Amino acid sequence: MFANHVGPYHNPSETYQYYTLPFCQPKGGKQYITEDLGEVLEGDRLVTTPFEIKFLQDMEHQQLCNKTLDSKDLDMLRTAVARDFYFQMFFDDDLPVWGFVGKTERNKQQQAAGAAKQQQQQSDLRFFLFTHFHFDIAYNGDNVIEVNVSTAASDPQKTRDITTASSLAVEFSYSVKWKPTEVELDDRMDRYSRISFLPQHLEIHWFSIINSCVTVLLLTGFLTTILLRVLKNDFMKYSAGRDDEAGEPEDETGWKYLHGDVFRFPQNINLFAAMIGAGTQIYVVVLCVFLLSLVGTFYPYNRGAMLSACVVLYALTAGISGYVSGVWYKMMGGRQWVSNVLLVSVLFCGPLLCVFSVLNTIAWVQGSTQALPFGTICIIIVIWALVTFPLTVLGGIAGKNSKDEFSAPCRTTKFPREVPPLPWYRAAPAQMAMAGFLPFSAIYIELYYIFASIWGHKLYTIYSILFIVFIILVIVTAFITVALTYFQLAVEDHRWWWRSFLCGGATAFFILGYCLFYYHYRSEMHGLMQTAFFFGYNAIGCYAFFLMLGSIGWRASLLFVRSIYKAIKCE
Repeated sequence: MFANHVGPYHNPSETYQYYTLPFCQPKGGKQYITEDLGEVLEGDRLVTTPFEIKFLQDMEHQQLCNKTLDSKDLDMLRTAVARDFYFQMFFDDDLPVWGFVGKTERNKQQQAAGAAKQQQQQSDLRFFLFTHFHFDIAYNGDNVIEVNVSTAASDPQKTRDITTASSLAVEFSYSVKWKPTEVELDDRMDRYSRISFLPQHLEIHWFSIINSCVTVLLLTGFLTTILLRVLKNDFMKYSAGRDDEAGEPEDETGWKYLHGDVFRFPQNINLFAAMIGAGTQIYVVVLCVFLLSLVGTFYPYNRGAMLSACVVLYALTAGISGYVSGVWYKMMGGRQWVSNVLLVSVLFCGPLLCVFSVLNTIAWVQGSTQALPFGTICIIIVIWALVTFPLTVLGGIAGKNSKDEFSAPCRTTKFPREVPPLPWYRAAPAQMAMAGFLPFSAIYIELYYIFASIWGHKLYTIYSILFIVFIILVIVTAFITVALTYFQLAVEDHRWWWRSFLCGGATAFFILGYCLFYYHYRSEMHGLMQTAFFFGYNAIGCYAFFLMLGSIGWRASLLFVRSIYKAIKCE
């Protein structure tokens, strides 16, 4: 039996080492268990415990230790009980068990009074410490299948009142009960993921998919009946004007009017190419994580597996961002390829490092297990310096030396045309609001379950449904960005390069807004550390979504623009 951590139930990121509280320690002294990178990143700190549980041996009452709690210990325990502290342990390496440190009750006078001021309610609370742990262990053959722990014993002698005591002698104890089960060893983790497959949860997930599919169908129908119909009329008009050799040439209007400017490269090509490269790499990492999840790599409570996979995949795919950024930077006429490689290598890691430094400092000040040890920080720096950065440089060199050239169906004029005045709803903020709303509406139901898993104690194991929702998100983002790009070109605004990227990534701002909603109305998180972790890491996640979806929206728009200008004669 190994103890992991303790912490307030409603603040999942605020975890502390198990022996921060005055629990019984092993006779030979506590020993920390060696953990891999993902476990340390998750804040796991496994340590030995004094529980001596022997296979198939029931125990009615086994003493752990006798402790005399002084005023400091009791103040610490009262604070822990008031904040709903829970503990997490692991049995047989990967079977988790949880329990609460204690409970609070109101005095009978307070319960009868009903309503009172908050300070009076606090003063009338009584704090109880659980001193007995009862383990129910199910086995099949020689294998442990299931473990449950109960701490709220009915015996008042095993639940001690610590409300007003300044010193208290306490006996900690435990009992064990073994029972047979027919569940096989390979299926023992199914009980933790079974809740995701309950009928009521599956109905909500399928409703989410149906909602997303309806969004895709409506958007596709819109493009088919309006956008393509307009394009067909445009093609017929331009073809008729081209075939009419006897008549005077017609004045070019609308999007064809921009054939000399539509393929003019955007400003800040260094930053633009770096964002395309970083977004493409994140997209590949997400696809690889989905592939691993669909083949069953991430089973419930496989501690740190997904975080380890993300770190390794990001390091190994760094060459993709360097290559994509280098190729587009070269095709756009860039010459300072060293600055491009440096920019793409820090475009995502730089903000992540800044946020991590602040949050790690807060966790270190509060003594939380979320603060990474110095050795782990050194390992991450070595991975970036010896794997991520060199691969980015190699990818940049390959992109610089590639023979790919930008082939535009229309010749770009020397001087850009002036963009006519446009109404406010044609500006970038209004277009981004429209572009982000539809993709967000396709995923917002799944967002609740994802947030409840990351920032709560629920499990999310239906990766197949999540993958379907992700594909729908990509399709909707591409479609809505193409539609807005056409409307932008139709009003003779040729500055579509940056606009398509911003519109594609606009969903990230809606997700960031959902973070505010979830924090205030769907959770009970509180405190500086939990608030900082929630908004800090969610901001980084939204930034990653912005880069990924922005690159997807831009690529879809580029394919669309190339297609429509290839279909007409551009002089």
